[in-house]
Amino acid sequence: MNFTSDDLIALLDLEPLEHNIYRGQNRDIGTKRIYGGQVLAQALVSAQRTVDADRPIHSMHGYFILAGDLSVPVVYFVDRLRDGGSFTTRRVTAIQHGQAIFNLSASFHRHEDGLAHQLEMPDVPPPEEVRPELDVIRERARSMPDKVGSAVTQDRPLDVRPVDDDDPFEPKVMPARRAMWVRTTGPLGDDPLHHQAVLAYASDYGLIVTALRPHARSVRDPEMMVASLDHSIWFHRPFRIDEWLLYVVDAPVSSGGRGFARGTYFTREGELVASTAQEGLMRVRTDRRT
Repeated sequence: MNFTSDDLIALLDLEPLEHNIYRGQNRDIGTKRIYGGQVLAQALVSAQRTVDADRPIHSMHGYFILAGDLSVPVVYFVDRLRDGGSFTTRRVTAIQHGQAIFNLSASFHRHEDGLAHQLEMPDVPPPEEVRPELDVIRERARSMPDKVGSAVTQDRPLDVRPVDDDDPFEPKVMPARRAMWVRTTGPLGDDPLHHQAVLAYASDYGLIVTALRPHARSVRDPEMMVASLDHSIWFHRPFRIDEWLLYVVDAPVSSGGRGFARGTYFTREGELVASTAQEGLMRVRTDRRT
């Protein structure tokens, strides 16, 4: 089963149903529910469709309300809140079965020149010296149920290469920091929205995982209930995600059954192009029989 870069762009190419209303299809990647990054990216696309092309998105803030049902499409309702002189504001509600499953606030800004500075990119091995995560997962596929194994070992639209030696099947206590190289497996063309939407899709992968590291837990741990609660992205500069980006993530705190993580995307040349933040549910199940 293949899932290519072209397939991902097709997944994010929403069907217009009515003025300000769009419909998106789903893809099972082995999570048993709609992957949060998919809804995040589709909501971004629906909002940008109602905004002039010379005003790209600069920030988006979403709340995951209900788990998404893979068996039915998602309908996106866009509210045009404001079209100002420099900024445009949109609100998007994602609906399934007559209920909101996700809510997004997004702001768009026409380009301006101004003061600029950034943090330095950490010194890490280049992607050519780092093993693809999919290779590790495929080596362990024999221990998975057939249905799950076929989903998580399928060809992916993203080549993810964690810098450190992190086994997702046998977690050990590690610092709440990680870095990974990421790019699409094929070219995306020159539409900036494609690159922004794919980064949004990719950004949900790896945040709460980082908050689990100090506890030697993983998202595949049957004793854990893990889910994204909210997610924010700030786009600082133009970029291409069909070229290598370094996603650097740290998780400064977990408390009350929730973990908080934040991330930054750097180009290979060290330019900081986007930042992310997320809080997620990290609940230890107490209802499992021993």
